[in-house]
Amino acid sequence: MSTARPTNTLPRSLRSYPPIGFIADDITGATDLASALAGRGLDTRLAFGSAAVPDDGGDAVVVALKIRSVPASEARAAATEAAEALRAVGAQQIFFKYCSTFDSTADGNIGPTTDALIDVSGARHVAHCPSYPANGRTVYLGHLFVGDELLSESPMRDHPLNPMRDPQLRRVLGEQTPRGVALVELSTVDAGADAVTVRLAETAGLTAGAHHVIADAVRDEDLDVIAEATAGDRLAAGGAAYGAAFAVAAHARAGHPPPVHQQRPVPPPGPAAILAGSLSRATREQVRAFDGPTLTLGVVDLVDGDYAVRRALDFADRRRACGPLLITTDHDAVGLRVGATGLSPAQVSRRIELAMGRIGIGLEGLGIRRLIVAGGETSGAVAEALALRSARIGPDISVGVPWLVAEDRELSVAFKSGNFGGPGFFRDALEVVRS
Repeated sequence: MSTARPTNTLPRSLRSYPPIGFIADDITGATDLASALAGRGLDTRLAFGSAAVPDDGGDAVVVALKIRSVPASEARAAATEAAEALRAVGAQQIFFKYCSTFDSTADGNIGPTTDALIDVSGARHVAHCPSYPANGRTVYLGHLFVGDELLSESPMRDHPLNPMRDPQLRRVLGEQTPRGVALVELSTVDAGADAVTVRLAETAGLTAGAHHVIADAVRDEDLDVIAEATAGDRLAAGGAAYGAAFAVAAHARAGHPPPVHQQRPVPPPGPAAILAGSLSRATREQVRAFDGPTLTLGVVDLVDGDYAVRRALDFADRRRACGPLLITTDHDAVGLRVGATGLSPAQVSRRIELAMGRIGIGLEGLGIRRLIVAGGETSGAVAEALALRSARIGPDISVGVPWLVAEDRELSVAFKSGNFGGPGFFRDALEVVRS
């Protein structure tokens, strides 16, 4: 099947307008954003790292980084490099995409990374809106909710890398940046884009330098209002839903609204496999619901690496002809991440990621052409191991998770955040591309 670009895509040199540039702090966040952009009719490219940014940028270019939990200095440097790469292909506006649950360490990296982008862009203020109503993430009076629970009462409270114990975003962000943090309340958003614009101007008058602004949003329409008010800004930040709204508003403001429908490429045919490294509740349910050939790898074996990789690839070689197969971690052995290895949680996670990356390479070598990866850290490791460069956005599987069609070889991947999707996600993903 063809993976050719849509006929309405022109080289940048023939376009009359520049793309909007996006920087995502992890792989699954980047695919979530790319799906939202494509869903709004935007011709979107996904680049895995700054070096892969295409000069044919379409309407939007998303750079996928892996900087959510790295040292702040490393995150700043990577984001700066990405911004410079985007500016080199014509992007005049930058959007920093982070998780809709605002998860980061006590020291960052949302604050430090946004500050680095302020320095690059010269932005006077940065509107932040992590709200993603379709996925149950909303902000009211500066407090972040997950469904009907405050962030601090949700499962994010016990996230293994970035536990989120404070739902008050002005306070959380204020601890990560020396710049001021203001709030645009929902009552102002309800009054419309002009009222938001006035509020942003008022907050600018309260500080001598650049500053951050948290914006309340509980409905999709709120995101459109905020996007209209910030459409001319050099820099904005937040979740995928606001990112897509921002891009649409920015293009409309410049006089080139996107088409209602954007043709998407079809993933190439071939054997399918699933790699599930996430320990989230949603992924556990998805693993239990899968009824195909399944191999469960022990955490200790994955930490060791070699034995787990050999076992996984032997299993895949024997079972690939039987239909889609699943390779997963032992979801009942969470305690082993520390107790049985003598390593820190971060060290254990990194070793598991490396093993999963090696398995991903081996699966492609065995002829797997459709690969589903569950878990943010696992997705980042597999994308890095496969040396993916750029991809176009294929059909959506669920909210925030599309198929990606690699532009340099016959391979499609679906990177899923651990908490995304219903129990039948793996089946749904395969149904979307069944041929």
